Amino acid sequence: MIKHVLPLLFALLAPQAALHDADSPKPNIVVIMVDDLGWKDLHCYGNPKLDTPALDQLATEGMRFTNGYAAAPVCTPTRAAMMTGQSPARLWITNHAPGNPDGFSLKGSDLQEAENRRHLPLAAVTIAERLSAAGYATAHVGKWHLSHIGPNKLGGVTEKDLRPDKQGFSLNIGGYSGGGPPSYFAPYRIPTLADGKEGEYLPDRLADEAIAFIREHKSGPFFLNWWPYSVHYPLQAREAVIAKYRQRGGLKDPIYAAMIEDMDTAIGRFLKALDEAGLREKTLVVFKSDNGGYNGDNRPLRGLKGMLYEGGIRVPWIVRWPGKVKPSTTNATPIISTDCYPTLLEAAGLTPTPNQVLDGKSLLPLLTQSPGFTRDALYFHYPNYAFHKQNRLGSAIREGKYKLIRNDDDGSLELYDLKTDIGEKTNLASQSPDIAKRLVGKLDTWLRETGARMPVKKDIAK
Repeated sequence: MIKHVLPLLFALLAPQAALHDADSPKPNIVVIMVDDLGWKDLHCYGNPKLDTPALDQLATEGMRFTNGYAAAPVCTPTRAAMMTGQSPARLWITNHAPGNPDGFSLKGSDLQEAENRRHLPLAAVTIAERLSAAGYATAHVGKWHLSHIGPNKLGGVTEKDLRPDKQGFSLNIGGYSGGGPPSYFAPYRIPTLADGKEGEYLPDRLADEAIAFIREHKSGPFFLNWWPYSVHYPLQAREAVIAKYRQRGGLKDPIYAAMIEDMDTAIGRFLKALDEAGLREKTLVVFKSDNGGYNGDNRPLRGLKGMLYEGGIRVPWIVRWPGKVKPSTTNATPIISTDCYPTLLEAAGLTPTPNQVLDGKSLLPLLTQSPGFTRDALYFHYPNYAFHKQNRLGSAIREGKYKLIRNDDDGSLELYDLKTDIGEKTNLASQSPDIAKRLVGKLDTWLRETGARMPVKKDIAK
């Protein structure tokens, strides 16, 4: 298996890492990727009805991206993309695990969704493996959702063999195949997390675990991959906070609003502990979401989780790195989940392994406001039906201000000018056929190059 030769490969790269050590210390790295948080679900992203003081403060201390994208409109493929730097299309991980039954199609439809891999293969070279080989202490805390293989063994491999501790993390707390916790209040019934006292709140517990890890490894360097289950279903929050938002009014769901504030409070407590340990100046912190919002109000964006419209893929994204990232800055450059891997590599003084294919680009030039960042376009591929079955199968490309969606059921095109139409209300495909044709050509080329699996037509008469 490829993973067995990785230690030798990393040893060959060790001299380069040593050179980086001589020049400057490796930064500690913390990635906080929350679940189902929409682009408009933070106060600092323009939602005055929500209180998120900790993340608002993080934004004032770092850079806030206004065109940050998830690699997919659902969780599992985005998480795989972050861990590998490769697009979901290339990985063949395009839907949330476990997804739908094989060969699934909507009733009466002749379009059968594409085949979809439900786990991250052990052969994948994860960012945790690279950082661990470079001397980082590594921990995963929270949701994983990359280890589902169904009830049967896969070549002798079980679900336990695909958890974070087999993918480069020395410590795994809370990560397994599940996409959401059975409960946010103990007993949690998460197989990789010991239950606390009855009534203990999961965001608090995971923050405690994250704090314990950074305190234990304060001498550094460490990589903490903290993926809170919040604010994924089931909707559960503290009663006092729910009551606050019920009284405030004007919200789609007061419980969801309370979950966001509870998540922010837990993250704020962690950031305070980072300061108390004297680690702020030594630590790169990345905050983002795995896909667009589902339970909140995504307006002015169109759509929601599981759709290729902006509401399904545009997400909040904040980076703080004292001494590298200028405080209180915003950046409108489109970025995507696959960028996380090469960014962390470069921050740690590492480079991709020989012949390694990366679909993302390092964001360091953007973070340090230096020249050198160029990108042709962002690409998305969602050939599967989401759990809500409200989406159309298709692919999308964003180039500059234009975004094109091609729907697989009838081949129709949707072209939007996101600079003037962030809500994707006016389809320009018929008005600008040359732009649409050019973008379709680029999208087709990308799909071929990545080996993307496509939906297939079937005979519904049979």
